[in-house]
Amino acid sequence: MPYRAIYAGLAFLAVAVIALGVAFAPQGRPVELPGPVEAVFPRPGDAVLQQTVLEVDLATGYRAQIWVDGFLVPDSEVVYVDATGVHRWQPGPASLYMTEWRPGEHTVTIRWNTTSGPPDVGEFTWSFRIQ
Repeated sequence: MPYRAIYAGLAFLAVAVIALGVAFAPQGRPVELPGPVEAVFPRPGDAVLQQTVLEVDLATGYRAQIWVDGFLVPDSEVVYVDATGVHRWQPGPASLYMTEWRPGEHTVTIRWNTTSGPPDVGEFTWSFRIQ
């Protein structure tokens, strides 16, 4: 008799894993990113959890300003790795702008420029949802 409970539990777990995979799977076709933008996370249209870290990966030699819901994230709060061009930000208790992600849709705009040489400015905006 206990083996039936184990099998039922495993079946329930399999259904839950499949349901979560479908719920959090990327929707639609791939997003074309402009110029020096190599990757962003969360991706446009994603639905993510509140613990999410916003990540912008630019080609090396570029630096970005990050705007979340119309507000500029202070450079002092953005973790930037010069060697890789990766910018990371997450709301937290010490943040001047936002202490935590609120459920709902958020819009991010990045504005970039080169760190040296001739200017190469650009902008990209996308939205994602916090569940």
